[in-house]
Amino acid sequence: MSAPENSPNLYIEKVSLTTDEVLPGEVAPEELLVTHYRDYHVVDTYARSLMSWLVRSTGDEEKARGIMRKVREFGRSTSNVLAKALGKDPDALSKTLFGLKKRDYYFRFKKHLYSAEEIASRVQQLKKEAVAQARGKKMRVFLTGGTGFVGKEIMYQAAAIPEIEQMVVLIRPKTVRHRLTGEVISHQTVEERGAELLKELWLEGNPKYRFIDGDIEKPQMGIAAETLDEMSRSITHVIHCAASVAFDDPYPDSFSANVTGSCNALQFSLNLQQAERSPFVAHVSVETSYIHGKQVRQQAREDEVVFPRNFYNNYYELTKAMASLETERFMLEHGLRVVQLCPAIVIGDARTGNNRGDQKVVNAPVNSWGRARKFLKESQGDWVRRSQAEVLFAMAKIFPGDPSAELNLIPVDWVARGIVNATLHPECIGERIHLATDNRITAERMMKVIRRELRVSVRLSEPNLNRKLHAPLMTTVLTGLKQKKVAHALGKLGSIFSGYSEWGQPVHQVGNDVDLLHLPLPRPNTEHAFCMLCRHNKHVQDFGTIKDPLELSRREKLWLEFIEEIEAETGQPAALMHSKEFFRRFTEAFDRDSFTRLKPAALPAG
Repeated sequence: MSAPENSPNLYIEKVSLTTDEVLPGEVAPEELLVTHYRDYHVVDTYARSLMSWLVRSTGDEEKARGIMRKVREFGRSTSNVLAKALGKDPDALSKTLFGLKKRDYYFRFKKHLYSAEEIASRVQQLKKEAVAQARGKKMRVFLTGGTGFVGKEIMYQAAAIPEIEQMVVLIRPKTVRHRLTGEVISHQTVEERGAELLKELWLEGNPKYRFIDGDIEKPQMGIAAETLDEMSRSITHVIHCAASVAFDDPYPDSFSANVTGSCNALQFSLNLQQAERSPFVAHVSVETSYIHGKQVRQQAREDEVVFPRNFYNNYYELTKAMASLETERFMLEHGLRVVQLCPAIVIGDARTGNNRGDQKVVNAPVNSWGRARKFLKESQGDWVRRSQAEVLFAMAKIFPGDPSAELNLIPVDWVARGIVNATLHPECIGERIHLATDNRITAERMMKVIRRELRVSVRLSEPNLNRKLHAPLMTTVLTGLKQKKVAHALGKLGSIFSGYSEWGQPVHQVGNDVDLLHLPLPRPNTEHAFCMLCRHNKHVQDFGTIKDPLELSRREKLWLEFIEEIEAETGQPAALMHSKEFFRRFTEAFDRDSFTRLKPAALPAG
């Protein structure tokens, strides 16, 4: 019987550790996540905490691993002695007493049938074709995911690229509903949504942009036949940026958005490439650097995807890895000219923190801490309300994170610049390129920035202890205070971030971003970018309470002008200005309630 269309067996096989033979049977999606192998035994939990402490104390990860290996060996030998004395199964006893588990298999991605020489030859041929095809052409780019965080920045930057003559953006009509009642308020056509999006991006009326109706989860993107025919004669590049970035989505939803959507986009580009007299040059696929999963011993290389020894954190990572394999398959089997770009954890603009309303990933905990502190300040005078606010604030400040965990945060403007540059340099064809940084920031350092900028002292809780102890306690207390929504939100943040804030985060190889995409050195300063994220979310976004896209756009434009004034005056990035001095200048320049300038903006330098 053939595997279901979304089965992991299409990409992954289970292999015996002893015989190296492929084991029969269905691979369940949950088997591929790290949580499947953690039973949260109390000894296992404390062992992980001990490993984290050893790494911080010794500064030598290999030495810490050696110590832990000896501890595990001692546990197993103790279990064997007791099992022999009690007549029990040694493996079952070691799991009961110490949380030690024995696994006689591993997973790997299925191998393709091409040799290294054949792959190199195919890539070189496709590069040559792309260079010849691109010569002398004005670019007409088709973009999916234009309403998303990264997609908006791609659109914004494309306006200043003269080589891009037109950008065709896939978008769907939108039904606007009341947030509480669900009642339909209005319907927006594709044209209306496009016009509003351009206004939001400060590109109102720009003739470079055209919006068409479609859906990435449908064949041929759900685009009308006459539009497809016209596109086959005009489109030079496809940038596939649409994806689900929900880290807690179930497997079928993640697969549909990330794998099925990618396959539809790849087939769409292949049809364009094969059309008669087509000007098509290349397909740019936007993946994630976390397709490598939990790599804790070796660098995650740009030129290969290997099933991670420590599994995947979530179905988002897993299905994006599958999408990357599909992209590679379309290149090798069908000759599609492709580039794969793999961003790390995307945050706001490096200079300003502007994020066009994004409230996901790193923005989510920053906003929750800010709102909790704001609620505490507003609860003065009412003893009951004040007591509740203090409990909420105390709970919100506990966050799963190892102090030494390094997060690879990358500003959205750098990511979009890399994606746009991929269309300008056809020699990138056939490459997988990380859009990541070589100056990662630790969780401990992030908390220092939070304390300085938001005046919130977040206490890091070792992720495994947090899952076992702090999270259940927090849920119980908040439920007792009739704060189930808050408990759910904080629990959701913890479950999402705990996998990314443990020790031993993956180190992503970088180099092709500069060598092939011609991005400049140095790469963005991660700490400066995170500092501006905090300042932006506090002053501009009011910790996520400003929901209207056009109002936020108005604020971000004024904020950009303000940052430019500071940088023109000081000759340094605004992030280097002390938080107290920055706050003083902000309060002098803005009415904080209406976010309007109290005095006219200074003229731009030069």
